[in-house]
Amino acid sequence: MNDDGTGLLTIGELARATGLSVRTIRYWSDEGVLTPVTRSPGGYRLYDAASVARLELIRTLRELGLGLDDVRRVVAGERTVAEVAATHVAALDAQIRSLRVTRAVLSTVARRGSTTEETTLMNRLARLSAAERQRIMAEFVAQTLHGLDVVDPELRERMRATTVDLADDPTPEEVDAWVELAEMIQDPDFRARMRRALEANAADGEPGRGRGRSLWFAKRLVEVAAPARERGIDPGSPEADQVLHDLFGDADRADLLDRMTAGFDERVARYRELIALVNRTPAPLHTEDFAWVVAALRARTDS
Repeated sequence: MNDDGTGLLTIGELARATGLSVRTIRYWSDEGVLTPVTRSPGGYRLYDAASVARLELIRTLRELGLGLDDVRRVVAGERTVAEVAATHVAALDAQIRSLRVTRAVLSTVARRGSTTEETTLMNRLARLSAAERQRIMAEFVAQTLHGLDVVDPELRERMRATTVDLADDPTPEEVDAWVELAEMIQDPDFRARMRRALEANAADGEPGRGRGRSLWFAKRLVEVAAPARERGIDPGSPEADQVLHDLFGDADRADLLDRMTAGFDERVARYRELIALVNRTPAPLHTEDFAWVVAALRARTDS
C-alpha cells in the first residue's frame, strides 16, 4: 500500500496483491481496461481496493478468451458479462466447428498421403456452406434428370430431395466421403453413368405413369431375391429360374440384364453409399440382392 496514507496501491503493490505481473497490469492500464484512480506526485499510477476486484474480473474474462474491447465494455458497465458471454459462445461455436473440419481434413490428408493440389481442393470442399453443398447437388440432379420424362415420378422426387448434410463435427471418414462425393457428382463421366442408370429405370415406363415402380421393385427384391440369396441358391442353378420368373415373368432376359447392369453400375452404388456416409444415415439396402439378380440374368444370357 502506498505510504502516503491514502490507501491507494501502486502497480507493484497491485501485482503483489493479485499475483499478476507488473507488465500485464501496465498493459491493461495502457489499453484503458484498468483505469488508475489517480497519479502520485511523481507520476506513478495509483489504484484503489476496488481495482483488485476489477483485475480479478479482467483476468477471468481474458482467461475465457474475451478480447480487450469486450472486457473494456464490461468493466465500463456498457455490457453485462452475460451479454458478452453469449456473443463469445457463438464465436467459440463457430471456431470449434472450423477446428473440427480442420482436424478432419488434416487426418484425411495424412491418411491419403495427399498432394498439395488435393489438399487445397479437399479443404475448399470441406469448408463449403450447407447452401453451397446443396447447390452442387441440385445442379447434378437437374442435369441428370433433364429430359427423362418417363423416370418413375417417385424416384424423381426422391432424387430432387437428396440432401448432403455434413455434420458440424465431421469425422475424417465423413469429410473423405463428402470430398469423394463432390468430385464424383461434378465428373461428366459419372453424370453420364447416372443418366444411363435412370434411362434403364425408365425403359419400361411411359410419361406420367409408373409412380412407385422403383420402390415396388425394391420391395420385390426383399420378398423374392433376398430369401433365395440368403438360402445360398446359386444364381446359375435351376432354382434361380423360379426366382427370376417371380420377379420378371417372361420378360426378355437379355434386355433385363442390359437395364439392370446399367442400374447396378459400381460407381452409382458408391454414390448411394457416400450419401449415406455424409448424412449419417443407414447404408443402402438390397445391393447384394441386386447383384444376385444380375448374376442370375447373366448366367442365362452368356453364350
